Amino acid sequence: MQIKVAITDDHLLVINGIRTMLAPYAHIAVVYHTTDPEQLLPALADTGAQVLLLDIQMPGMDGIELCKQVVKHYPDIKVIALSSFMETHYIKQMLRNGAVGYLLKNTDPETMLAAIEKVYEGEQFLDDSLKQSLLNEVLSGQRSSNYEIPLTRREKEILKLIAEEHSNQEIADMLYISLRTVETHRLNLTQKLAVKNTAGLVKEAIKRGLLE
Repeated sequence: MQIKVAITDDHLLVINGIRTMLAPYAHIAVVYHTTDPEQLLPALADTGAQVLLLDIQMPGMDGIELCKQVVKHYPDIKVIALSSFMETHYIKQMLRNGAVGYLLKNTDPETMLAAIEKVYEGEQFLDDSLKQSLLNEVLSGQRSSNYEIPLTRREKEILKLIAEEHSNQEIADMLYISLRTVETHRLNLTQKLAVKNTAGLVKEAIKRGLLE
C-alpha cells in the first residue's frame, strides 16, 4: 500500500516541513505540491493524489471554497484541512465543505501520519484537542472561547471604517497611511475571518461581535 499525498500551502517552508515529516514513512509518497492555489484544481487530475493537505488561509483564494471545489471535481480525493487556528468555526466550515480531516500546522509527525492513514481508509480525523473544543461548544451551547480572533488596534480601526463603507483610499487618507498598507490590512482581515469579500467581512465581523 502506498498513499499518494498532495500539499497546497502558500508557504514553501510549511510544504518542505511536511515533506520532511513524511519522508521516513515509505508508504507515504508526496506526489504534488504547490504554493499557488490557482494551480491546484487543473493539476490534480495528473497527480493520482489520494489525500490532499490543504491550507485554509491563502491569499488570492479562499481555502474553504477551494476545498468545496476539490471535493466536487475530485470526489475520491480525501481532503485534510491545515490551519494555524483551532476555532470551531473553521473546523465546521471545512467539514461542511467536504473535508474529512483537520490538522493544526504545529502537529507532530505521528499525528499527521495517523490523519493521512485514517482518511485514506475512509474515516474522519480530528486531533483530540480539536474534538475537545467541539465538545465544549456543544456542552456549553456557545461557541468556543477560541472563536474570537485577536485583531490588532489598526485592524480594528480599518474594519470599522470598512463597515462604514469607506474606500481603501479614503481609509488611507483618514489614518495617514499608504494605500498599500490599507490593502494589506484588508487582506489580513479577510484571511483571519475566512471570507472572500467586503460583504462577507462585515457580516462575519458582526457575527463575531467585532463591530461595536
